[in-house]
Amino acid sequence: MDVSEAVDSRLSVREFLKNPVDDALIKELLEKSARSASGGNLQPWKIYVINNETMCSFLKFQEEWSEPETPAYAIYPENLKEPYKTSRFEVGVQMYSILDIGREDKEGRFKQMLRNFEFFGAPAAFFCFVDRQMGTPQWSDLGMFLQTFMLLAREAGLDTCPQEAWAMKQESVTAFVEAPDEEMLFCGMAIGYRDPEAPINDLRTDRRAIDTWTKFIKK
Repeated sequence: MDVSEAVDSRLSVREFLKNPVDDALIKELLEKSARSASGGNLQPWKIYVINNETMCSFLKFQEEWSEPETPAYAIYPENLKEPYKTSRFEVGVQMYSILDIGREDKEGRFKQMLRNFEFFGAPAAFFCFVDRQMGTPQWSDLGMFLQTFMLLAREAGLDTCPQEAWAMKQESVTAFVEAPDEEMLFCGMAIGYRDPEAPINDLRTDRRAIDTWTKFIKK
């Protein structure tokens, strides 16, 4: 698989098969991903992998967690303006339409949202933390690292789903993985093999035309 094919075939998978993923493969992909660009070579990512029996333990831990949680950060800006507001709205319309969940079906939408916190059935995952000392430039390093991992996963025949939703579960995740206080949870990453029979995995979001966000400067 070449890079273009990996980019084109990557999508946020929201229903996985139960097929296990070997720890050795995840380790190999993470080591390769560490070649991602990093300002000042800080390499600010801190990764905690859960897999196999640990995934079962984590999901049980989540079910039993009863303390209130404070989101690590605001996932979206307040008063999101156009065209970003419409983009976010349209992906929701696409997703719930595929799942045949009506706009008035609040319970159905809530249940689908909760699937985030089951990693959509993925057998493996990791959490990406960052030192609280780091700023927005280092957050961009995290994005490059995560994108590299997702493309390498496609090359290896795996699928993924990057999940900022886990930022809403900062306390419980931190407690389970025993991350130190100076580290902040950025996101989760579901890892596995997509279920080809699941309608939700047919969701392919649109991208705005290049002329709306690119300008070639000629003087």
